[in-house]
Amino acid sequence: MVEKLIILGAGPAGLSAAIYASREGFEPLVIGGYNPGGQLLLTTKVENYPGFPDGIDGPVLVDSMRKQAARFGTRFVDDNAVRADFSSRPFKVNTSDSEFQAECIIIATGANAKWLGIESEKKFIGHGVSNCATCDGPFYKGKDVAVVGGGDTAMEDSLFLTRFASSVTIVHRRDAFRASKAMQDRVFSNPKIKVIWNSSVEEILGESTVSGIRLKNILSGSVNEIKVGGVFVAIGYTPNTDIFKGIITLDSAGYIVPKSEINTNVDGVFVAGDVADHKYRQAATAAGSGVKAALAAREYLSTKP
Repeated sequence: MVEKLIILGAGPAGLSAAIYASREGFEPLVIGGYNPGGQLLLTTKVENYPGFPDGIDGPVLVDSMRKQAARFGTRFVDDNAVRADFSSRPFKVNTSDSEFQAECIIIATGANAKWLGIESEKKFIGHGVSNCATCDGPFYKGKDVAVVGGGDTAMEDSLFLTRFASSVTIVHRRDAFRASKAMQDRVFSNPKIKVIWNSSVEEILGESTVSGIRLKNILSGSVNEIKVGGVFVAIGYTPNTDIFKGIITLDSAGYIVPKSEINTNVDGVFVAGDVADHKYRQAATAAGSGVKAALAAREYLSTKP
């Protein structure tokens, strides 16, 4: 069987695309992976998604979007796509035990945040540990917070957090930032921000929520603790594009490079969400791009021979 449309990914981009495509009668097949939902599954409270004045838990929002898509005829395969072949039509996508074919593809596989990799970090994700300052910053009004990282994202997050936090401490493993000079100048001139150099986070401290971090100086080996009410990990993201290497145009970081907004270099293959967005990374922007991809897929399927 050749599907009209396969959507790869079941976060806000993929599910929004599925809602629009299924309402158009295309009965899309969503291959959502083993843990569908994207970064929203790690968000305990979403307060900036339109339509929810009291906020909504990330997993609840994802589940609602999935049910809405299913209501209009979307079908789901909760398995990882392990291989793709867009060299001929119909396009082919393989999971661990099945092959699927489609006339049109929307890639919405998202990007995974890089974490510190320490056990205590997992304990506090959503309870004082975050990878999205613009999502969670308002929860930290009047608190002292730490940002881990040294690139532009860490600088941007730190500056944004000064709108809410009493103080921001940047923890960086080296003695110099990788960020652009302009971003560094803004950080160094902000009185709310201080920097701890040559240090790594050994442990995140607290009971039910974060109360501090234990740091180790990489040069001297000395250990000390500082009190913070939140930790923002800003060491980058990894786009989920391994199976598209050599097929779809990617940049040096692995993000998909659209030809024009949601079109890839392969006619009939579209892209939506964080897999092509290393700047905004918001649920609402991902959902919007999913809608655009679905409308583009509709036009493609309606006009192709």
